Amino acid sequence: MKAYANYKKKFNFPAILLFILLFVTACSSTKFIEPDQSIVKSVEIDSIPDKYKEESLNYIQKDIRPAPKFSINVGLYNTFYSLFKTKSVGNPAPVLDSTLVEISRNQIEKFLISKGYFKAKVKSEIRVDKQKAEVDFKAITGPAFFINKVKYDIPDTAVSKLYMDKKSLFTHLKEGMQYDDDSLAYEREQIFTVLKGNGYYEFLRPYVRFEVDSALNSSKANVVLFIDTPENRPNHVKYVIGQSNVIIAPSTEGFTDSVKLNPRTFRGIRYTDLSKRFRRNPILRYDFIKKGEVYDVNKENLTYDRLYELNVFKNVKIDYVKSKDTANTIEPVILLTPQKRMSNRVEGEIPFNAGTIGFTLSNTYTNNNIFRGAERFEFQVKGGLQSRVGQGGSFFNDIYQRDFSVSSSLSVPRLMVPFNIPMMGKNGIPYTTFSSSYVYALQKDLFVRRVLLNSVSYQWVETKSKLHSFTPLNFEYRFGSLLLDTSDTQAGQAGKLFLDSNRYTINLLDRRLITLGIKYAYSLNADKLLQNKSFIYFRGTMDMAGNLLSAVTRLTDRKHNASEGDYARFLGLPFNQYIRPEVDIRWYKSLGEDRQFVARINGGVGYAYGNSTAVPFEKLFFAGGSNGVRAWQARTLGPGKYNRAERLPTEDARRTLYGIDQLGQMRIEANLEYRFRLINNFFGAKLKGAFFLDAGNVWNISPGNPQPETYFDFKNLANQLGVGTGMGFRYDVQYFVFRFDIGLKLRDPQFQGSDQWVIGKFFSGGKEFKEVYNAANSPDTYRFLQYNFGIGLPF
Repeated sequence: MKAYANYKKKFNFPAILLFILLFVTACSSTKFIEPDQSIVKSVEIDSIPDKYKEESLNYIQKDIRPAPKFSINVGLYNTFYSLFKTKSVGNPAPVLDSTLVEISRNQIEKFLISKGYFKAKVKSEIRVDKQKAEVDFKAITGPAFFINKVKYDIPDTAVSKLYMDKKSLFTHLKEGMQYDDDSLAYEREQIFTVLKGNGYYEFLRPYVRFEVDSALNSSKANVVLFIDTPENRPNHVKYVIGQSNVIIAPSTEGFTDSVKLNPRTFRGIRYTDLSKRFRRNPILRYDFIKKGEVYDVNKENLTYDRLYELNVFKNVKIDYVKSKDTANTIEPVILLTPQKRMSNRVEGEIPFNAGTIGFTLSNTYTNNNIFRGAERFEFQVKGGLQSRVGQGGSFFNDIYQRDFSVSSSLSVPRLMVPFNIPMMGKNGIPYTTFSSSYVYALQKDLFVRRVLLNSVSYQWVETKSKLHSFTPLNFEYRFGSLLLDTSDTQAGQAGKLFLDSNRYTINLLDRRLITLGIKYAYSLNADKLLQNKSFIYFRGTMDMAGNLLSAVTRLTDRKHNASEGDYARFLGLPFNQYIRPEVDIRWYKSLGEDRQFVARINGGVGYAYGNSTAVPFEKLFFAGGSNGVRAWQARTLGPGKYNRAERLPTEDARRTLYGIDQLGQMRIEANLEYRFRLINNFFGAKLKGAFFLDAGNVWNISPGNPQPETYFDFKNLANQLGVGTGMGFRYDVQYFVFRFDIGLKLRDPQFQGSDQWVIGKFFSGGKEFKEVYNAANSPDTYRFLQYNFGIGLPF
């Protein structure tokens, strides 16, 4: 405890000193500029309509945009430059530049004109006092012009008819609307897309142009839309797809100077594989450019996307050659350069937090084209261990868990089903995945658990935002054994109390049984998770097991009663029967400029019935951890109002059951998080911050558990929730986000009454509180603060 007290004293003073230093340097940026220079402290734009005001700020040049009032970017830049002569942290103060002011004024004026204020004028004014500058832009917008009439000049009658038939689906250009350049640009882009999708291979954007006549009274303008024809031609040509050539390069180095094509064609496609590594059908399945169809740029883009998505080609190129024999026909040439087929990846991980530390080492072999059909095969060997820290000795003095696993999977880029189904690759490639794994887990002085898992899964994409996964076959064989003596004669009085209180959990570990079931998962908007947008994310899973075996045994065997230990059997072993739904719902609200608010609720329940009295150990839920209630270490919160010191009377018992006794059959977690940008430039990346509030717990619901305080009680739910708050840092390097969160306990459900509000102890009496708790709960120690490290956002 003395070390803890000294730590707080050593931490507070430098933190306060650093804050004062940053504050002072931020307020004295003029020390870092020349005498004839000034710092831009404010920029204002006056007399602009409210709906355009925020957008108009984007036209102010970045180098003269003042720092936000509470930003520390300038202060950090000045501090690090003064101390270390580095410009890698923060941003310099914006220095006044009259040229940039004029450019900004001109851009704002052009922006207003583009929005229909054809008579708009913008003036700029600069005020300087003691090397601090204020810049004001004042706009005289004049009247807004509205579109009086829209006329069309389209000489090509076929193009005219196509546009008129389709324009109601996309047009923003309507009579009576306020003039807007963006609407005209959108119209041009949509016309280009429609024509390129209906055979007009040679059509270009410049063929679409507009003339605007604003010399009318009453602030009105006439717009004429032109779709010109090519030079030396009366009309645009509509092309049809002819014979295709699909050519795969001989190696990852690309094509050689001479290419010998396959002399044979089949169904309008000449397939030439110079590498001899790919079968025809798995590749051509995702070629959507078909002979006899009109040219469609959408199908061309779809072919690009799916061939890249196969993950066996590093380069895809699609060209067209005009047919020499047939008019208005183009022949696609698809050039594919294969990528490296095999790879071997060694990965290491050091999971640690305030209570434990460990390491995991894995080796993964990958073959992206094992059967010449873009099938992805992976074989992984993985091992690791976990140790408690803070008890003295070396990091690995108290190793309590060892894990080892061997796994393999084969993913085939199609749905392998015994019946015909429609083509499902237009929104994303579907996959059939066969997987098998063996897991070995050793918990010191408690149990050895072995699990053999085999499954067949189907994944398909309904739309970009809607993903499905269905596992019609999930077979699991579990066989565990205890390492402790559960006989009452050997346990003693304290040991007997320990065994009686935890027999439910211990029995889950000492079982041999099988699971045969199905799984289904559906997710919505998973493709938007890394975007700063407003949307709702949903993921729901359903795991069911034992129903088929239960039906079979009812027909072929006598009636059994699982509650009395009489289980129906399959292959000589009891089988699990349970249902385990889980949902994760999140609301993401974009607040602009790297600011986002996230609200999340996650819940799940595992319910055993029929041939089971409890769900398998691996199907239990835990609370806490870096992605849940972050003020608690994973597997140290709950279940319910569970208190380890009361249920586990000895230090050896608490040490033995560490991470095992705090699991539950039901979980509810809720999170609120506000994310914001903290530093624009922090050694080449962005440093972002977050404030969060978490609440949740796990509970038991099935009968037979001798710990009533662990059961879910809706009327007493508020007193059963663990509540924590905190802040975090996210180091965003584009491809990865390194995360560090500090969680602070507010309310701890293991205590009673007002003692649950441990936040009071954190500010007053924390030392004495921890001394009492640690003495009663050894080797566990109480931590008000929990440190979490991770890669990626928590949700």
